[in-house]
Amino acid sequence: MTVLLHKSRLVLADRLADLGLWLLAAIHALVALTFLAVLAALSPAQAQEPPVCSGDNLLVKYEKDDPAGFARLRAEAEVVPNGKGIFWKIERDGRPASWLLGTMHVTDPRVLAMPQAARSAYAAAATVVVESDEIADEKKAGAAIMARPDLTMFTDGRSITDFLDEEDRKKLTEGLKSRGLSLAAVGRMKPWMIASFVALPACEIARKAAGAAFLDQRLAKDALAQGKTLKGLETLVEQISALDSLPLEPQVQGLVQTIELGDTLKDVIETMSQIYLSGDTGMIMPMMRAVAPQTDEDAKAYAEFEQRIIVDRNHVMAERAAPLLAEGNVFMAVGALHLAGPEGVVELLREEGFTLTAVR
Repeated sequence: MTVLLHKSRLVLADRLADLGLWLLAAIHALVALTFLAVLAALSPAQAQEPPVCSGDNLLVKYEKDDPAGFARLRAEAEVVPNGKGIFWKIERDGRPASWLLGTMHVTDPRVLAMPQAARSAYAAAATVVVESDEIADEKKAGAAIMARPDLTMFTDGRSITDFLDEEDRKKLTEGLKSRGLSLAAVGRMKPWMIASFVALPACEIARKAAGAAFLDQRLAKDALAQGKTLKGLETLVEQISALDSLPLEPQVQGLVQTIELGDTLKDVIETMSQIYLSGDTGMIMPMMRAVAPQTDEDAKAYAEFEQRIIVDRNHVMAERAAPLLAEGNVFMAVGALHLAGPEGVVELLREEGFTLTAVR
């Protein structure tokens, strides 16, 4: 793992891979988790007690070990526009109110519970809007993903090993083996696709294998079961294309570093989960930037990730959501990473003429 020279970032860096955290956020894009759900659907779900994930909040240690560094991180988060709250009321032109929930694409029971106000709003809503409505049907989702093998696999004769030196090849081989996978079996997959198998802790994968739905998927399925109208803002192919558009080299580097996280992966997920549950969405991007490399090349790669995976998609979501929200009585759910910031969905919907207010 790269040791960073910036003291304010040292404590986080010794627990997190430099690029691993933001790649992890990319892999939390709905498409990768949908793919895991598709794989789980291929085998009958087995009734069992859902495993409990464990992990430590890395920010607690960071605050203890480097109070000044944490204070700077906190100060940066405080000025992020719309950086407080995961649930928002949407109003315009006297129409019935609509609602926006920031989600975390996991099966964690704490996340699935949702705030009470969100549960009530969902129950009353006539229309449910999610990132991709294809996630409600695993077979259709699988067909959509497999229809574009060029986006998920190397189709030109290359493999992941073509981008690895001997040391990284050994790390990836051993890391995959510890997860019950072989490099030969996944070698033709794109780096983001391989990462979809390794970027979640074992407890989360076990819950999915047992048939648990992640939050967005549950909202979509329940909407259909309850006779609500279900709409999607993106197609899975669009989401795959965004992931595939990332430069290959930092994808590969991030994959190797995510493998290197090992057991620390559960701490990363717990940290992200606690940030989410506290509604402190403005902390997410500053934390990711705090562990990102500072070289010009890596800074460029990180900027491309933020633009393509977050900002560009924010604009698509807001533009496509506007006519749906204009009707009122809509419950919209998108990843919490898309809410905050000057080009977050909250601010972009305001530019569309809506009034958005955080629900405490």
